Amino acid sequence: MNASHAVILVDSTSHALRIEKLFQASGLACKLIPVPRHLSSDCGVCVRCNSTDLPLIHQVLDDARAPYHSIEIL
Repeated sequence: MNASHAVILVDSTSHALRIEKLFQASGLACKLIPVPRHLSSDCGVCVRCNSTDLPLIHQVLDDARAPYHSIEIL
C-alpha cells in the first residue's frame, strides 16, 4: 500500500461487507484487507479504498448511515 490509500475501520466483518457492497454500487474501488498491524480495531478486517475518493466515501457512508469506527490515511 502507498499514501494514496485509506482504510475504513469497522467493528465487525458484517459492517465491512456492507460498506464494500455500498462502495461497489457507487462505483468506488475498494478491497477488504486485514487491518494493518499499526492500527487497532475490534474487527480483523477493514475496507481499503483510494484516498482521493474521500469526499464520495464520506457521502456514501453518511447517506447509508453505515457504521464505521474511523477512516485512516495510509
